Amino acid sequence: MRSKEEDAIKLLHVSDLHFGPPYLDAVGEAALRIAMVLNPDAVIISGDLTQRAKREQFVAAKEFMSRLPKVPQLVIPGNHDVPLYRVYERLFNPLALYQEIISQDLNPVLKIRGAVIAGLDSTAPHSAISNGRIHKWQLDACTRAFLDAPVGSARIVVAHHHFTPAPDYLKDSIMPKAKRAIERFADLNVDMILGGHLHRAYIGNSLDFYPGLHRDRGIIIAQCGTTTSRRGRGREREKNSLNQIEIGKSSIAITHYVYFHESGVFEAVSQHSFRRGSVPTP
Repeated sequence: MRSKEEDAIKLLHVSDLHFGPPYLDAVGEAALRIAMVLNPDAVIISGDLTQRAKREQFVAAKEFMSRLPKVPQLVIPGNHDVPLYRVYERLFNPLALYQEIISQDLNPVLKIRGAVIAGLDSTAPHSAISNGRIHKWQLDACTRAFLDAPVGSARIVVAHHHFTPAPDYLKDSIMPKAKRAIERFADLNVDMILGGHLHRAYIGNSLDFYPGLHRDRGIIIAQCGTTTSRRGRGREREKNSLNQIEIGKSSIAITHYVYFHESGVFEAVSQHSFRRGSVPTP
């Protein structure tokens, strides 16, 4: 059941745009149309804006972002936003084009009415290019970001790479020291973690994987599939998806949208309801 709270905050979560050869123009236009219909209070873009971190791909991604609803955006880089084959650039200035064209801030913090959202750059250009990583100093920055969060505000973390595996037949390696990060987020009373990278959606709870010390209240995990590319995987192979998130005082509702080629539109296919600060609602 979707949140019915009148003061609910609405977030649009898109990911893995992959501007370049995999990008699908028709799906991108449909994503822009549904974004206007959903009328979010903020837009979250969780990485992989480009396919090969080329200037023209970043420029195209920037133009797409400019056509989204005129609300605050939080955007972070993904591993595809680092040049894989331009080795010198990857080793010495891997996110130069991203910072020039998209945003200087690789670990942005967005504060809106009722929510504090901390973005983390999980790219690892020198080592775990695919699996990513989060450093301790980034966890310390999260602590500072949430330190003065107004009472009752939702606390949300956004990273491109996943802290937990998807519960399906595909085997995906998680980030190194993911458990350390989850434990810190639980200590910080984080409500939700948003991510991408898997190219298929997963909506669940950290307690499914890390029971930890806070077994009375897990962290909601909302992975977004690839919103605009032909690189969907698993159950979302050849599919595209995005999530709408509604945050109320006592609940969080996530609606998962999938693009249907027959109709040319994104349609809601599932809804997931959680009580704030607790395990998932049965």
